[in-house]
Amino acid sequence: MKHFFSVLIFLISIHFAIAQVKYETIESFKLGEARQLKIQLPRGYDKSIEKTYPLFVVLDGDYLFEAVAGNTDYYSYWEDMPNAIVVGVNQFEKRFEDCMYSEQNSLPIETGASFFEFLGMELIPHIETKYRTGSFKVAIGHGETANFINYYLLKPEPLFNGYIVISPKLAPNMLDYIPERLAKLQSKTFYYLANTNNDSKSVKQMTEELNKDILSIENENLKYSFDSFEGPTHYSVPTHAIPNAIEHIFSVFQPISKKEYKETILELEISPVVYLEEKYQTILDLFGIEKQILLNDFKAVSAAIEKNETYEYFEQLGKMARKQYPETLLGSYYLARFYEETGEPKKAMRTYQSAYSLSEIAGITKDLMLEKADAIKQDFGY
Repeated sequence: MKHFFSVLIFLISIHFAIAQVKYETIESFKLGEARQLKIQLPRGYDKSIEKTYPLFVVLDGDYLFEAVAGNTDYYSYWEDMPNAIVVGVNQFEKRFEDCMYSEQNSLPIETGASFFEFLGMELIPHIETKYRTGSFKVAIGHGETANFINYYLLKPEPLFNGYIVISPKLAPNMLDYIPERLAKLQSKTFYYLANTNNDSKSVKQMTEELNKDILSIENENLKYSFDSFEGPTHYSVPTHAIPNAIEHIFSVFQPISKKEYKETILELEISPVVYLEEKYQTILDLFGIEKQILLNDFKAVSAAIEKNETYEYFEQLGKMARKQYPETLLGSYYLARFYEETGEPKKAMRTYQSAYSLSEIAGITKDLMLEKADAIKQDFGY
């Protein structure tokens, strides 16, 4: 019996630890019918009742939802993106009607206009009311639906912050509409475009032309990335594009990489500590998440300070570390390095010594702190 309850508790804990997939039906006045939804709530959703989450709206949810849900769950597990809510809209046998547009101006008409209003005026308000969504929203489409999500970009206030546009079958005028709108963005927007060499000739030509036009845009609010894959079919390319799109959109959320360290941080003309502050302020502004600064990122900035011999920046880094990890040696170590390298050896020695009661962290040990203090004492005869 005891073994049975142990297994039961384990299974319950597994249930709450993994992402939850739900199936719902929403009654739509705009469509005049019910529409099926697939919804994935992130791990720990029921436990963290104060947290809000970015929202992914996946068109072609009948086949595209699982690819998006699996990738968001995977990337959030490794903390390379925030936990997110994923909603897939079933369009089986409705895709043509949902994506209908005018041959005159390429904009939604009839059932396409109804579907456009359904997503913006019914679906998203419904999800925002029922679940704890944040302000950051991403739309994903493939083929016809990849064209369709761009209509929300054309609104005076775009509905989404990110657009994942995979092998789009673009309406003719969209080649003019999209670059024109992207050039005028007033808020930070992520736009990811992809195709494959096995797309139809028209899809390849239009995506390549669109890519060329977007690359010419100079707008700091536009964060753009394009991939052209060799090998995948039109139907398998989403499995290649979605991971790249997630990495593009959530690059600021990810730990500082070797490439970012070498190509950006080492080449900065400003303080790398300011760069670090701005990185985490951007995470807060975009995703509404006050993320603790990663030890990896502290170590990257510290290494840059050492390599560039800009030791004056250790003071600011030490104060930041004390705020982020107050019970550890991290802040004291950086402050001691600041004093040591800026002509205050006695203050450095005392800072090394006074930190002995704090916890070890990130390879900074109590023995290291005492060794540093003793070395200064011997050098200066204190």
